[in-house]
Amino acid sequence: MCGRYALGIRAAFVRRQLEEHNMPVADAPEDDDVRQTYNFAPGNHGLIYRADVPDYGAGHRPQDSEQDSDSTPIEKADASTHSEVPKEIRYKLQSMKWGLVPSFKRNPDHGTAMKTINARDDSLAAKGGMWNTMKQRKRCIVLAQGFYEWLKKNGGKEKIPHYVKRRDEQLMCFAGLWDCVKYEGTGEKHYTYTIITTDSNKQLSFLHDRMPVILNNGSDQIRTWLDPGRSEWSKELQSLLKPFDGGLECYPVSKEVGKVGNNSPVFIVPVASTENKHNIANFFSNAKKSAKGTEEKEEIKEEDMEVKEKGSVVQHDSGEKRATIEKIGTENNAPLPIPATASKSPGPKRECEVGEDDKPPAKAVKTEAQATPTKPLDKTPSKKTRSATSNGTLKGRVVKGNGSQKITNFFK
Repeated sequence: MCGRYALGIRAAFVRRQLEEHNMPVADAPEDDDVRQTYNFAPGNHGLIYRADVPDYGAGHRPQDSEQDSDSTPIEKADASTHSEVPKEIRYKLQSMKWGLVPSFKRNPDHGTAMKTINARDDSLAAKGGMWNTMKQRKRCIVLAQGFYEWLKKNGGKEKIPHYVKRRDEQLMCFAGLWDCVKYEGTGEKHYTYTIITTDSNKQLSFLHDRMPVILNNGSDQIRTWLDPGRSEWSKELQSLLKPFDGGLECYPVSKEVGKVGNNSPVFIVPVASTENKHNIANFFSNAKKSAKGTEEKEEIKEEDMEVKEKGSVVQHDSGEKRATIEKIGTENNAPLPIPATASKSPGPKRECEVGEDDKPPAKAVKTEAQATPTKPLDKTPSKKTRSATSNGTLKGRVVKGNGSQKITNFFK
């Protein structure tokens, strides 16, 4: 899975990096409008690269389209998955919130957003489902320097954070999905995203059985993934969702990264390295020597200066008020932020530009006869369906501390 990542560099530098790899950027947010942190957590606003398409996504407007969600299986021929391509495809960088909220949601649901930070590749292979509209019309790239994963030890009682980055020091381009929602009674648009995960490659299999889908910078893979002319799901798109076969570096880092809101460049530095002998400044100095290009060297120099000024002090973001909770026994090993609460106000249903498959199933109403069983309940467990976001592992217990409570309380 991917429950935490790093992007401690400016949006302007990210833009230059993309353009150097033949990934044009027609529009981008200002540096001050994008969060820069070495400890990105769900609920934070990340930097997304996508085709500049309307909020309903690529292809025709949903109400004008005659396509049926159930009639677009992955087995469809790729030749039939191209809609009318714009004369000029423009790409842009955009700030979005991590934790996808589908466009059919009428009220904020922060608990649900914590459950949609990742989308499994195998769930996208199936027809319909909650990702159906997004996988066809709203694909994106999530940009990062690297990501964190926690290695479980002593039967899960101890978790050691590890940082994973590309060996060539290039940006990581995660395959993702995005959506746009307007809540009832407001005119404000909310853009959110999720990161797609797949099986781990051999290098990371010791750490976790899942990893984010990583696409090579400036590659045909990215152009295919973002192509607005492909507005229906296909075998070609599904084939892109596979374990990364390039070179990666993975090493243990400070446990301070586990707390949501903590931030320091030391989080991406090995905690025990013979090469730098625990000298953090040397870590960035060595990176500067291997950097390619003036801009990249300047960015690493800024990180180096930041370390020299602040040392190894871990700062806490004053704007981050959420507490951190451990969820033991779940697929996601990363400590998660406790969702902020939001009041729900009832209101009439709003017209939504989504297919029937994207809407949540209606709840069945129990009759009086159904409510009173005539025989003892069968305790044989029924067959469970696969989750689109997790392996459906056993419900875990909560590690108690000051102010802690059961995780289920935060999703009511």
